[in-house]
Amino acid sequence: MEHKRLTLFAGHYGSGKTNIAVNYALHLASEGKKVCIADLDIVNPYFRTADSAKALKEAGIDLITSQFTNSNVDLPALPAEAYRLVQDKNSFAVMDIGGDDRGAYALGRYVPFIKEENNYRMVFVANASRPLTRTPAEALEVMGEIEQACGLCFTCIVNNTNLASETTAETVLESLSYIEALSALSGLPVWLHTAEKAVAATLADTLNNVFPLQLQEKYFDLPSQKPKARPLWG
Repeated sequence: MEHKRLTLFAGHYGSGKTNIAVNYALHLASEGKKVCIADLDIVNPYFRTADSAKALKEAGIDLITSQFTNSNVDLPALPAEAYRLVQDKNSFAVMDIGGDDRGAYALGRYVPFIKEENNYRMVFVANASRPLTRTPAEALEVMGEIEQACGLCFTCIVNNTNLASETTAETVLESLSYIEALSALSGLPVWLHTAEKAVAATLADTLNNVFPLQLQEKYFDLPSQKPKARPLWG
């Protein structure tokens, strides 16, 4: 798998971008690379990169996030340390961008540096099972809103179609026509198809570029925000 120094994951709320960002950072670290991951989602207080802080630390990955993450204070503020992502050329950086256009505004301040270096992959995480992106045209509209908000264009698509714990290999295979249509509409290539590790194993012989996921373990019972004992995916 070819890696860019900067990899940015964005998509509609509930697309599963945070889980993919964490897994991709862990994958880079497993190859012996120096990795830094940043949670740039200043909108959604429920699903955070910091939920995987322990696993990231054990893998030697630096995590940059707001000091208010996982507290009952949710302020639209990012630490100055986040500029390390675009300034430290000796490490691989992964960015978890907030959902939709509102979250994407936080990326704007880094875009001039990203464009200047020109060693990045801007990934749209697509999930055909989400209610507000049921069609490729709806997903394309979300893509456009995010691009306009942050000032950076997507370069590829990741297919993260899933039905949470009910996801099967057929779920992913049935999404292919959707993803191919989105690729045609946007003119962007499909970089990866993602699935939980057991499901990914069953897809390996029939689908190229399958990226296995270890699911985050934290799940919030909205609106109480009390953790429940089942994994978060999608």
